[in-house]
Amino acid sequence: MKVSVRVRGEWFAVPCTRSSTTIRFVGEEALRKYQKLRPQSSHVSGREEKIYQIRKTKGGAILDPDDQVNHVLDDNDFVSVVLETDKPNPVTAPAEIHYVPEQVPGKFKIPSEYFTLDGYNLIPDDLLKLGKGMYKIKLSQESQARINRSREMLERILKENKVAYGVNTGFGKFATTVISEEKIIELQENLIRSHSAGVGTPLSPEKTRMLMALRINVLAKGFSGISLETLNRVINAFNASCLPWVPEKGTVGASGDLAPLAHLALGLIGEGKMWSPESGWGEAKYVLESHNLKPISLGAKEGIALLNGTQLITSIGAEAVQRAEIIAKQADVVAALSLEVLKGTTRAFDGDIQKVRPHRGQSRVAYRLRSLLHSDTHPSEMAESHRFCNRVQDAYTLRCCPQVHGIVHDTIEFVRDIITTEMNSATDNPLVFVEREEIISGGNFHGEYPAKALDYLAIGVHELGSMSERRTERLINPALSGLPAFLVKDGGLNSGLMIPHCTAAALVSENKVLCHPASVDSLPTSAGTEDHVSMGGFAARKALTVVENVERVIAIELLAATQAIEFLRPLKTTQPLEAVYSVVRSVVKPLDKDRFIAPDIDAITELLRDGKIWDAVFPHMERYKAEQGVETRPSSPTTSSTHSSQNTYCYRKRRHASNNSNGYSTDGFANSYDSDEEFSLKVNGDDYPHKLPKFGAMKLSRSLFVVDE
Repeated sequence: MKVSVRVRGEWFAVPCTRSSTTIRFVGEEALRKYQKLRPQSSHVSGREEKIYQIRKTKGGAILDPDDQVNHVLDDNDFVSVVLETDKPNPVTAPAEIHYVPEQVPGKFKIPSEYFTLDGYNLIPDDLLKLGKGMYKIKLSQESQARINRSREMLERILKENKVAYGVNTGFGKFATTVISEEKIIELQENLIRSHSAGVGTPLSPEKTRMLMALRINVLAKGFSGISLETLNRVINAFNASCLPWVPEKGTVGASGDLAPLAHLALGLIGEGKMWSPESGWGEAKYVLESHNLKPISLGAKEGIALLNGTQLITSIGAEAVQRAEIIAKQADVVAALSLEVLKGTTRAFDGDIQKVRPHRGQSRVAYRLRSLLHSDTHPSEMAESHRFCNRVQDAYTLRCCPQVHGIVHDTIEFVRDIITTEMNSATDNPLVFVEREEIISGGNFHGEYPAKALDYLAIGVHELGSMSERRTERLINPALSGLPAFLVKDGGLNSGLMIPHCTAAALVSENKVLCHPASVDSLPTSAGTEDHVSMGGFAARKALTVVENVERVIAIELLAATQAIEFLRPLKTTQPLEAVYSVVRSVVKPLDKDRFIAPDIDAITELLRDGKIWDAVFPHMERYKAEQGVETRPSSPTTSSTHSSQNTYCYRKRRHASNNSNGYSTDGFANSYDSDEEFSLKVNGDDYPHKLPKFGAMKLSRSLFVVDE
């Protein structure tokens, strides 16, 4: 039995060969090893070190020194020793971490299911699932065959003493320096060590898993010349969730993400820091050893194969675009709810308006809004309550949702296509082409594609937040909403949602700065050899930050919109929007008086990130699609018509020659109707059953136009 023991950030393997070995012995033996091997900077001359506590690393439970090891610990378990002198310097040093917390939410379990990678079919959603630890990884048989053929060809070139960049030459400015055969392995190791120069906060376990998974996928294509044995060791580390320390800053996005990927490779060769759910942070070689894994022993070209590519940009970008898609769909839903409580009209979402400006995203958003708001399928008492108001037009943040939200959806679709292509591309250098029996140095490592796309994503998604913040302002402003100021009773005594709106404004303003494109900048590196770079690492990080900020801004709007509903009761909105209200109320109660509001924002943000709002409305939207035979066009002061205001009309869409400018035949209108019973519309000889909303004894006295939906 063996236990890994941490003393002041250093890990020591302590064998426990006797069944009577106690926790006290383990701690004292680790301290002895520490004093023997201690870093010079950590020692104070003449000071005697004494053990204060011994804790389990995972969870921090205090261990009784007299307990036998085999009674309280498992083989390869982790413990931390706290010394009596472990006191932080309040000025120059951080507090000594007495134990290493689990650092992942809940209990992380190694998955049992496998996800097969082949280098050609990975999509952002799958990458996020791999990042969350939902699957282990294995390679397809075809991929393994390609990898073996590529490595065999590279070995033949070495045996023939041919010169190939990155195989037996230096890198960058040293590309013309030929390296002797006996130093080829040292060349690869030096490359990883020297390029591990990143700074900043390490990537989270989830992001590191995504980075590893994406690098494995690229190597699985079989154009890198890496050996199957080496790649399998990377996969084994991923499957055990042994994750190297990868600082988030330091890449210029050409030649690829060198510094982050070098840190990833550094841990895999047993150097630097590494994390696992069982060990927390420790020396990479000890973390690997505790999981019965061996560090990678590099062969020719394998160093550069591990660290040359755009996987940091692309993995963060994949998360950004996936989360952007989730929040964008729900932004449409939240906008619909805000329009409902602000007593707006649906007529701006008329299908004909979208057809004369036929952008795909615009039409999709307009249809989505129609399916959520008042219709024959989903009638709304709130909408009917202001049918005869005198408002001629709604504000742009309500009326122009299809036009503004629409381009965001189209932007996300465009970026998703580029990111998905990049995820399945060979982006290292040089590339091994087995069929041609050539190793070719090119430029696929340049990150301009994902960098430009992610800058565009940030600019697009920002508009969702910009629109949302303005709608929140309308909700809390009594001059614009007709509702109590800041949506709370006893204003003055209570501040209500005054400051949540300030938070939304702050986030939108921050996003305006973050939307400045990183990829418009370039600084030459490597003594002018790399004379144009993408700055894609920052483009990816700030795009994700913009998406995160937008999630919170829309959460604040949803908080305000559901609170506004409380002042419109007992009226009901449509079934899909009532479903939204119910989901929000499952985590946030109505605001009767002031309370600590930040947890409410966090709770609704989590609902949005998990897609719960979309899940709530989707069945109702599907019902609308199945049942709504014609588009409901309620009477509204935002429209003008030459038809009699006392009659109800319907016409069926017919795209054929017509005397009317809109291309529709208008012969055969329905007769006047003023009850709430079902009736049959006879149009051009055909009968079309139609049912108006039933709200008690409500009578419709103004015109209602409907067309095929």
